[in-house]
Amino acid sequence: MNGELLLVLLIITGLFSKSSIIAIAASFLLVMKLCSLDRFFPTVERRGLELGILFLTLVILVPFANGKINLTDIYPLFLSTYGWLAFLGGALAVYLNRYGLRILQNQPEFLVGLVIGSILGIVFLGGIPVGPLTAAGVTAILSFFYRLGTK
Repeated sequence: MNGELLLVLLIITGLFSKSSIIAIAASFLLVMKLCSLDRFFPTVERRGLELGILFLTLVILVPFANGKINLTDIYPLFLSTYGWLAFLGGALAVYLNRYGLRILQNQPEFLVGLVIGSILGIVFLGGIPVGPLTAAGVTAILSFFYRLGTK
């Protein structure tokens, strides 16, 4: 019953914080649990992150596929400072996500802190949730600097 109560609290928090993603995800898991489909939780846990990354990548690539972005649009990026900063930002983000994935795989209990921190960021800072992978990547960097400071 503890898991169901936590999911209900996450649904309520998601609704009040206007984070529909958290509310929908928690609702989906609660329905699975109440319908005795929790035997699929290990599969969702094991493959869900990969599936989420796949869908995020699809969304990013759609403008290429439908012709909204073509080679002539990309060429000017190589000639501008902001274009190079975008390349650097993208490379740095996926590099950090690599470490975020490691944290989520090796220390899944961090997910609670990431979710609560994300909710607080949405409610008090007007943030936009982009997912636990990015938050875990930032956590990895913060952890690295913390370890440096405690030596």
